[in-house]
Parts: sequence; structure tokens; C-alpha cells
Amino acid sequence: MISDGQRRIRLDVVVGSLAKGPVVLHYRLAGTHTLRPRLLPLRRLLALCTHRRFVSSLFPPDPRMSRWIEALRVHDAVTQGASLHDIAGVLFGAQRIAADDARGSDSLRSRVRRLVREARALAAGDYRLLLQKGV
Repeated sequence: MISDGQRRIRLDVVVGSLAKGPVVLHYRLAGTHTLRPRLLPLRRLLALCTHRRFVSSLFPPDPRMSRWIEALRVHDAVTQGASLHDIAGVLFGAQRIAADDARGSDSLRSRVRRLVREARALAAGDYRLLLQKGV
């Protein structure tokens, strides 16, 4: 793994070892249906070698990141004993909760319950799936 703390490029060693001096990189591409997702890591590595830094335009923000951050916050709140109402208040604010209640809607409560389920699943081991998502 080559990383600057924010961005990373993963190199898988299939044969041999990096501990024995210089290495030769081989990149396997097979078929056009998988070509696009496999080219991005190669472009990132090439840019790193060319510019000696990670090129931020090749690392767009993950659209799921805000959801994962919410789940982390919910997990912290649940482990501290916060109620669903308390969590909703912090995430969405008292005014939005009041408006939701006034409409007779249960959407915020349902959303918080889903976040709690997701947070518990991540804490129970699903966090490993996050590590597989990016290359």
C-alpha cells in the first residue's frame, strides 16, 4: 500500500517479495468489460511516479463517505447510551424532528433505525467490506 494518509494505491504482490531489491511491475488486463475500473489504479500509479505526489483529480470523493461518517457517529452515540431521539436531534436538529412529528411522519425515526442497524453491522465486521471497495 502506498499512501499519503488520505489517498492510497494498493499493489498486490503475486510472486516474490519486495524485500529483495528492485521489482518489475506487471499489470494484468483481460477483456474490455473490466478495463475501465482497472485502468484507474494504473493511472494513479503513473501520475504518482510522474509527479511524485498523489494527483487529487484521480481520487474523487466516495459518494458513500457521508453515510459511513453518519454510521460512525451513530455507533459512537449508541455505545454511549444515546436514545434514538437523542441521535435524531444531533443528526437532524430539533426543528426538523418537530416538523416530522407535526406531519405525523416516521421518516426520521426510520432513518435513525437504519443507521443504527448499519452501524452495528459495521462494528460487527462489515467494516472489512469498506476496505475492499477502493483500490
